[in-house]
Amino acid sequence: MILDVIAIMIGLAVLLVGGDLLVRGAVSFATAVKVPPLLVSLTIIAFGTSAPELVVSVTSVFENEPGIAVGNIIGSNIANVFLVLGIPAIIYPISAHVPGLKRHAAALLIATAAFTGIAYGVGALGTATGGALIAGIIAYVGFLAFMARKSHGRDPVIDEVAEYAEGARENLGASILYIIAGLVGLPVGAHLLVSSGASFAADIGIRPEVIGLTVVAIGTSLPELATVAAAALHRKSDVAIGNVVGSNIFNLLFVAGAAGLAGGASLTEVSQRFEIPVMVLSTVVLTLFIVMRRDIGRMVGVAFVLSYAAFIAALAL
Repeated sequence: MILDVIAIMIGLAVLLVGGDLLVRGAVSFATAVKVPPLLVSLTIIAFGTSAPELVVSVTSVFENEPGIAVGNIIGSNIANVFLVLGIPAIIYPISAHVPGLKRHAAALLIATAAFTGIAYGVGALGTATGGALIAGIIAYVGFLAFMARKSHGRDPVIDEVAEYAEGARENLGASILYIIAGLVGLPVGAHLLVSSGASFAADIGIRPEVIGLTVVAIGTSLPELATVAAAALHRKSDVAIGNVVGSNIFNLLFVAGAAGLAGGASLTEVSQRFEIPVMVLSTVVLTLFIVMRRDIGRMVGVAFVLSYAAFIAALAL
C-alpha cells in the first residue's frame, strides 16, 4: 500500500511536469514558425492545458478503470470552484465583475447540463455521447475565435494563456525536446497514477471513483490553483476566474468526450446521487457570482474551502 502511495505521487508529478513541458514546447515551436498568437491560444494552449486530465481519463478507460476517469472529470470541476477559487480568495478577493465573462458562464451551464443529461438520461459516456461532447467543444472554440476577433483578442478565457505566450522562446531545438518529453511523460505519469490509484483503492476497499474525485482531481487542479493564486495576488481577476470557467468547460466537453470515444465509462448510482449534484451546485454558485457581478471575498473563500472539506469528508464516510 505504501508503494502504491509513492507511485501515485510520482505519477502525478510526472504527469504535471509532462503536461507543462508539452504546452510550453508546443507554444515555443508555434512561435518560432510564426503561427498567429490567437491561433496558438485557441488550440495549442487551450487544449494542451487540459492534457493531464485528458490523458488520465483516456488511460483509465483503456486500463479498464473508468471510475477514475469519471471521478477525475467531476472532481476536477468541484475542486476548481471550491478549492482553486476558494484558497486564493482568502488571500485576496476575486472579482467576478469581468467584461465578457457572462457568455462563458452560460457556456459552462450548457456544458454542465449536457453532461448531467447524459449522466441521468443515458447513464454512461459512450461513442455517441462522446462525439456529441467533442462537437460541443469544437463549437465552443469556434465561438471563442469569433468573440476574440470581435474584441480584438481580449477575452477573459483566452487571457489565461498569457503566461505561456509571454514565456515562449523561438528555439526550435529546445521546443522539440520539450514536446518529446511531454509526450513521453504524460502517458507514463498517467499509467502510474491510474494503476497505482486502482490498486490503492482496492487495498483500502473504496470505489475507484473516489481516487479520481480526490487524489487525481486535486492533483490535476494544482496548475490551475497556482495560476489563480498568482492572478489573485496581482489583482488580475479576469485571468483568475476565466481560468476556472474555461477549465471546467474543457473538462466536461473535451475530456469527457474523449473518454466516451476511447471506450466509454459508466456513471454509477452513487455518482448520480451525490457527486454530480455537488458538481452542479458548485457550477450554479459560480454562475450566480458571475451574473450578479459579486466579489468572491475572504468569507466566501473560507466558505468555499470548508464546503470542499465537507465534500471530501462525505466521500471518506
